[in-house]
Amino acid sequence: MEFQKEAVICTPRLKLRALEEADREDMLNLLTHEQVGKTYMVPEFAARADAIPLFQRLMGFSQDVSRFFYGIELENRVVGMIHIVDITDGEVELGYAIHPDFWGRGIATEALGAAMENLFRAGYEMVCAGAFDHNPASMRVMEKCGMTRQSYTDEIEYRGLTHTCIYYAITKEG
Repeated sequence: MEFQKEAVICTPRLKLRALEEADREDMLNLLTHEQVGKTYMVPEFAARADAIPLFQRLMGFSQDVSRFFYGIELENRVVGMIHIVDITDGEVELGYAIHPDFWGRGIATEALGAAMENLFRAGYEMVCAGAFDHNPASMRVMEKCGMTRQSYTDEIEYRGLTHTCIYYAITKEG
């Protein structure tokens, strides 16, 4: 299945859109935030400037019409990102991260819901996502979007620790 990316996905409050150079500071704030690094797999950076090449790579992904990668904009500011992690036989796995200053406002739920709707319209049959077992807030986001916990888990090595990743999924039919 060939993916046709929408340039912008709008919700009542958010714009899912390509990243631009003007988003550098917001994205560096996200990518280097200690709390984000505990729940979203991002490298540890010795200095903030070390994250610039990653930002540039992500900006390129977001501008590539063949990739589902979006910055999440709230009130003219990028507060997070959402993207496809993997595609297998009509099933997509999404990943997302929101800057901690914006946690608890329903932003992840709104962005995930919009992304799922877009992917189902594009013809995908199932959307899944995962969260480390110590991230109940992300699991709640997935539940609010109608996803159900799956029976399988993964043990993932990240930053010198083994984390249990719990998966949730939803089919096109709901």
